[in-house]
Amino acid sequence: MASAQAFIILKIAGAFYLVWLGIKTWREADVIEPAGVKKTGIHRAFREGVLVEAFNLKTAAFFLAFIPQFVDPAAHVAAQFIALGLVSVALNTSVDLIVAYWAAKARVGLAKRPSFITNTRQASGAVMCGLGATLLFAHRAT
Repeated sequence: MASAQAFIILKIAGAFYLVWLGIKTWREADVIEPAGVKKTGIHRAFREGVLVEAFNLKTAAFFLAFIPQFVDPAAHVAAQFIALGLVSVALNTSVDLIVAYWAAKARVGLAKRPSFITNTRQASGAVMCGLGATLLFAHRAT
């Protein structure tokens, strides 16, 4: 019974938070450059991204759950872990660079259409409000 009450409290708090985020997103939809945001260089952004990912516990959990099934216990396990980890990091980094490149190109094009950005942000805010309302009225299966 205690966990059911905790679930309801957490569900209601999460629903109101989503609605609050949706309203905030809707109201700030026409703000092109938020105040207080500093632009960083590409090298700093890359370095910070690597550090964040290196110390991310989900990354460690992924590697510990995914890689062992491809490791041969008869061979040098540490070397295999390092090699497979480096392959994974190289693939992930290359995909991230491609996505960042195309996102930057899209941003330049979309910056010429501020009404599209405003409408997209308003739609995003409406979706968050809708998700919050759905969560608020969702019933837990017993």
